[in-house]
Amino acid sequence: MKKLLLVCLVLVSGWIQAQDLNYYLPKNVSYNAAIPTPASVIGHEVGEWHVTHDRLVQYMKAVDAASDRVIMKPLGTTYEGRQQLVLIITSPKNQQNLEQIRQQHVQLTDANASAGLNINDMPAVVWIGHSIHGNESSGANASLLTTYYLAAAQGPAIDELLDKTVILVDPSFNPDGLNRFASWVNMHKSQTLVSDPNAREYNEVWPGGRFNHYWFDLNRDWLPAQHKESQNRLAMFHAWKPNILTDHHEMGSNSSFFFQPGVPSRVNPNTPQRNQDLTAAIGNFHAKFLDSIGSLYFTKEGYDDFYYGKGSTYPDINGAVGILFEQASSRGHAQDTENGLLTFPFTIRNQFTTALSTLEAARNLRKDLLTFQRDFFRDVDKEAAANPVKAMIVGDQFDKTKTQIFLQMLLRHQVDIFQLKKETTENGKTFRPGSAYVIPLQQKQYKIIKTVFEKTFSYKDSLFYDVTAWTMPLAFGLPYAEIKTPAGDLMGDRLTAVPENKPQARMVSNAYAYAFRWDDFNAPKLLFQLQRKGVRAKVATQQFVANLNGKNESFGYGTIMIPVAGQSLSESALAQLLQQSGTEQGVEIFALPTGLSAGGIDLGSASFNNVKQPRIMMFGGTGTSAPDVGEIWHLLDIRMQMPVSIVDVERFGSINADKYNVIIMPSGSYNNLSKAAQDKLKDWISGGGTLVATEDATKWLANNGFTKVLFRSTEEKRDTTLQLPYYLRMDEMRAKEMAGSLFEAKLDLTHPLAYGYREPSVSIFKSNTLFMDQNNNPYDSPVMYTEEPLQSGYLYRGYKNTMKNSAAVNIDAVGRGKVVSMVDNLNFRAFWLGTTRMFMNAIYFGDIIRL
Repeated sequence: MKKLLLVCLVLVSGWIQAQDLNYYLPKNVSYNAAIPTPASVIGHEVGEWHVTHDRLVQYMKAVDAASDRVIMKPLGTTYEGRQQLVLIITSPKNQQNLEQIRQQHVQLTDANASAGLNINDMPAVVWIGHSIHGNESSGANASLLTTYYLAAAQGPAIDELLDKTVILVDPSFNPDGLNRFASWVNMHKSQTLVSDPNAREYNEVWPGGRFNHYWFDLNRDWLPAQHKESQNRLAMFHAWKPNILTDHHEMGSNSSFFFQPGVPSRVNPNTPQRNQDLTAAIGNFHAKFLDSIGSLYFTKEGYDDFYYGKGSTYPDINGAVGILFEQASSRGHAQDTENGLLTFPFTIRNQFTTALSTLEAARNLRKDLLTFQRDFFRDVDKEAAANPVKAMIVGDQFDKTKTQIFLQMLLRHQVDIFQLKKETTENGKTFRPGSAYVIPLQQKQYKIIKTVFEKTFSYKDSLFYDVTAWTMPLAFGLPYAEIKTPAGDLMGDRLTAVPENKPQARMVSNAYAYAFRWDDFNAPKLLFQLQRKGVRAKVATQQFVANLNGKNESFGYGTIMIPVAGQSLSESALAQLLQQSGTEQGVEIFALPTGLSAGGIDLGSASFNNVKQPRIMMFGGTGTSAPDVGEIWHLLDIRMQMPVSIVDVERFGSINADKYNVIIMPSGSYNNLSKAAQDKLKDWISGGGTLVATEDATKWLANNGFTKVLFRSTEEKRDTTLQLPYYLRMDEMRAKEMAGSLFEAKLDLTHPLAYGYREPSVSIFKSNTLFMDQNNNPYDSPVMYTEEPLQSGYLYRGYKNTMKNSAAVNIDAVGRGKVVSMVDNLNFRAFWLGTTRMFMNAIYFGDIIRL
């Protein structure tokens, strides 16, 4: 009872002293009056309101202008145009030699150059990063205090700290999400604070402030790096190669404070033990500082260091130490919790305190951190030399766009990539110059290459905080192979940028028709651009051969054919448009001189079906999964440049659905879709519409009579005599979760959903326990999981038999329309491009499927 009373008093004190900087700042420190306080710039005390991003930037600029310790570096802008920035803070003396310090520091990552470096006086580099989840905003608000303290504090202690460290303060990893959340909580704040957790202030509306503009979790994007925010940040990360990177988060309101190390058994085996030793040593400083202010905390529970796409784990594979902080969230200004009243100022103080403890650790462990960084890359050099695999080769000669995206991702991580010099066959796969690339393992980013390409099957633990595997060439759907002999004779020029893919359309005068294959990632984008210009197109449901200048060209299922006759454009205007558009999108377009084929169907065959221009609606809002909706939105908007109308589930009953010919139903519960709206949706499908559903939405459709899809049971027969220790109860339940693994499925290459694929198998990401039976009609299930589907990752043993030979995609006819049930997420985190084509095929060709 006394402990609880003490905690309550500490929590309440945060509320009482919210207006006073002394509540946060270290005692017995004087401050330079020339440095503006946060309140003097943002217009309120820290913690009084949630700082909006514009005011946060305004303060950083003010400190930059006032202090000779600070230089502000813009990183770029977000999707919504908000500025990303970093403040580089160090002593004035170091600022005078900053570029020299940076270059010397980066040399620690060069195994050949690092031996001669003197680290005795070399500063450690610390990156303090805040609030990658926008609604976990105590971190970003604490950055105001960290910046003020580092710029304004005076005395021998701060002078020594700044002399021995270069500090990169990133005030907001996610500016768009932060601003969205600040607007929400500030607009609902009462003058007389309301602490009831049921109040609107503490319950954001969909999609919430956690995500970026496209509702992605940016704390899963450090490795895929598919978003502007991550790409901007990584450029600065690799420019400086920090020794420590902190990642300030929030968790459930009824918790306390977490700092790493995480669960020891859930550390990725590619992370060296020395990293974990240093993490623990740094943790001692966190404990000391939090003890000094009486804050409760815990460590080595709940969170792990496995997936390298997180901010606290990505540094671990780059010779640094990533630190995760998780603060119990007030989710507003002052919320009642099981531990008493939790105030926003209290959460900010904990975040600020651990920023200071991190810096104190960096000062004390400076040589250890620098030595670890140097040793890390020396050891990497030795590990790479000992690996029997000497290089990876990757590239798709038929889909150069997807290969480009993959290469760009690797270049963002400073991976050395080389042009393939000559044709080679590895593991039965042929790779050709111009479309394939060699990645030697003997380089400093060996660990990145290893985690990108490796498959994993064995684990120390069966519990995971995030995905268990991410073998990226499989995710991208790219051919790749290991090379186990020296690859020097295969390596051409080193890439400094992704090669352009600008094929020239093969134009002839008096063309009869034009055609382009469907196997390039940009083919749907190209087709939509042409359709918007009024071009009519057909799709080949059978194969054909065209004789072009004496050479036969084969065109497979899904080839798009554009007849010259009957177009609204003149022949010359059509030819010019096709040449320009094909070059821009990197898709080769062929001019066909005659309608008579040299094999297969002729161009006037009924096996060419008209392709309708998609008019797409997608369900969103309450009842749907924001990340799933966002992934599809990003795909259509950014990748394909196709408009999609996102409509709240509750509004569907009142809109004119006949405007659309495709409706997408992302994963969700859909409990708020009324009976009248359900009937309306059924009528829309019956009238000829295509409904594309993913994950949980497939189960909802089956349960509500839209489809005949049956799901396999995951229930296990339990031994009723078995007794287990109670503490294992939650672990047993979590071990049955599908955190995320890769599975092989077989394709019917003649089916419209498989148009553009050249191999009869595809790697699908699965993170749910929904297993569909094959539909009764033999043509209804064109994508089936194999007998032994696991390709990489963890699979609970009880699901092995349930998973095999289950359906990945089922199709049901409803009147004249179709329901395409995709039981998994084919657009996962914007990098699972290997299954994106299947999703786009459902949009474009769902209406031509005949059952």
